[in-house]
Amino acid sequence: MSFLARERTIAAPGYSRWLIPPAALCIHLCIGQAYAFSVFNLPLNKLIGISKPAAGDWPLTDLGWIFSIAIVFLGLSAAVFGRWVEEGGPRRAMFTSALCWAGGFMISAVGVYLHTLWIIYLGYGVLGGIGLGLGYIRRSRR
Repeated sequence: MSFLARERTIAAPGYSRWLIPPAALCIHLCIGQAYAFSVFNLPLNKLIGISKPAAGDWPLTDLGWIFSIAIVFLGLSAAVFGRWVEEGGPRRAMFTSALCWAGGFMISAVGVYLHTLWIIYLGYGVLGGIGLGLGYIRRSRR
């Protein structure tokens, strides 16, 4: 039986339920990160110019699409993968959510390093948004 199987989510006798709140807090902090995206706007806007925008920097209007794409894919993944999340169980859903969310950040970091905006759209927007959507589904169906 796999560690991520739904059957493995039933607590054994003597299981400390105090382990659940820290895990739930971590999930909520990761999911809530999407709403703190505005913190990234100014640094991304001044990526090349450092103290003020330079000719090669991204305009704020282009950066706003990153958040919009993430929210769209959050909703789409919740709609498309809802049944899969319900049948797969919380461990499988949260593991997949964490992989998508962290993978989205890593891909976005490559996009920032290469100064290629579409990679950030793909990483943070698409993959990160899917991770957020899966996390929201699992969180709301406890």
